Amino acid sequence: MAHESNAAIYTAAGANLAIAAAKFFGAIFTGSSAMLAEGVHSLVDTANQILLLVGLKRAKRRADARHPYGYGREIYFYAFIVALFIFLGGGAFAIYEGIHKIHYPEAPADAVIGGRTVPGIWVNLAILGFALAAESYSCLVAMRAFWAEKGGRSPITAIRRSKDPALFTVLVEDVAALLGLIVAFAGVVLAHVLDAPALDGWASIGIGLILVGMAAFLMIETHGLLVGEAADPELVSDIHAAMHAEPGVCAVNAVLTQHLGPADILVNVSLDMDDSLRADEIEAMVSRLETGLKQRHPTVTRIFIEVQSRQQALAMPA
Repeated sequence: MAHESNAAIYTAAGANLAIAAAKFFGAIFTGSSAMLAEGVHSLVDTANQILLLVGLKRAKRRADARHPYGYGREIYFYAFIVALFIFLGGGAFAIYEGIHKIHYPEAPADAVIGGRTVPGIWVNLAILGFALAAESYSCLVAMRAFWAEKGGRSPITAIRRSKDPALFTVLVEDVAALLGLIVAFAGVVLAHVLDAPALDGWASIGIGLILVGMAAFLMIETHGLLVGEAADPELVSDIHAAMHAEPGVCAVNAVLTQHLGPADILVNVSLDMDDSLRADEIEAMVSRLETGLKQRHPTVTRIFIEVQSRQQALAMPA
């Protein structure tokens, strides 16, 4: 899924940079608070995509003496920073700007382009239309990549189970951007039709609340990955089945898994083996189990198998 993640990130970064420039253009010429909030939002999203690319690159570094299990969790750290950026740089700023506009409402100013005066409302609507088209394409690319990963699961379940924060972060950002554009569009139109500039400020607050909500959701998801999450239950069940099916294994005491990266799973297994087995037979069994498991699940990169009696395993503190 690394290729799909990178494609979605590059597409989102390019779209957001163009959208940010257009929105700032509209905000400068018309004074729209919602447009300014949306411009900052798109600029923050562009910075976030760059951070995700940095995280993906750093996560690929080889293991060394200082980090013997590699740097796979780098992407989790950068994804958490992205969530903070959305919360502070996008959500908090939009809410602040909206409150300011409500207290000091101003009608959108007309823009002078090429010596001709263009009503501010049409400038804002044109830019929002362009942004909606570009953001929809970016969201479509991210959605296709996400759909390829989620399989038969529901979208929410797939996000909760996903170990690739780069992919679902871009998707959540794009969805938040589309919702923000709808709110901005409604605010700009209603402020003009009802001659109530304060509604532009309320639209900015609405955008901020959407971003704060999305940021909180991403923080919760990436926090779990950063601390360390187990592999999917299906994979854990398959490990149990493979161990039980091996002749000479009397009991599977424990199967402990942890994601060290989106495609980097650590597996620790405690087995109670037949006491009549010789040392060379146990070595051959362990090698066979490791090889078979890695062939079935390429994301399993490290396997540690401990030989331990059932009674000893039960006696150990949890």
